[in-house]
Amino acid sequence: MERIICLLIGYVFGLFQTAYFYGKAHGIDIRQHGSGNAGTTNTLRVLGTKAGLIVLAGDCLKCMAAIWVVKFLFGSSHPEIVYLLKLYAAAGAILGHNYPFYLGFKGGKGIAATAGLILAFHPYFIVMGVTVFFGIFFTTHYVSLGSLLVYAGLIIEMVVCGQMGLFAGMSQTQLYEMYALTFILAVMAYWKHRENIVRLLHGKERKTYLTKKNKLDVEEGADK
Repeated sequence: MERIICLLIGYVFGLFQTAYFYGKAHGIDIRQHGSGNAGTTNTLRVLGTKAGLIVLAGDCLKCMAAIWVVKFLFGSSHPEIVYLLKLYAAAGAILGHNYPFYLGFKGGKGIAATAGLILAFHPYFIVMGVTVFFGIFFTTHYVSLGSLLVYAGLIIEMVVCGQMGLFAGMSQTQLYEMYALTFILAVMAYWKHRENIVRLLHGKERKTYLTKKNKLDVEEGADK
């Protein structure tokens, strides 16, 4: 029952579509511009770096908030599975972000929300997430590649930390459940990025820069 509650809590937080609301405040529906994705990267490309950073912060914080609420509610009563419940909350937030019911289930791809998961789940995960994503991004300028490799790293780190006893008190069955949930989130992220994967394989993926160059490319119709 606790798992369902945590999933629902996360989904409610995830429903706050930062990109959509920010776009509406500036007179546009972000889903009708650029790539059509209601997320950080498309907002950065269409509305600029400041807008992208605001959306990134909002989408990170909603997942972090869901995790904090679950920790507050269940940290004392279920300390042995608090990490598992936090992961369910994060999964709900990512689902709410990707599939908001009031927007016809058309949201984002869940990467900024996943960043919130990495930041709020455990301090050990922050180093991996930051190093992998920004290392790949500043080297290649492919947001999608950095995002996909972060998920690969997340699965590996979750298993390694779990088997090394980082999540003390959890049974092996509960650890397997946590690994499975992480794997499901990764599969969903890869599915949401399936078109990006095809473009990466064919060398046609669009690069992203933290400059006005992104907006110029969109205005010239470069966003696919």
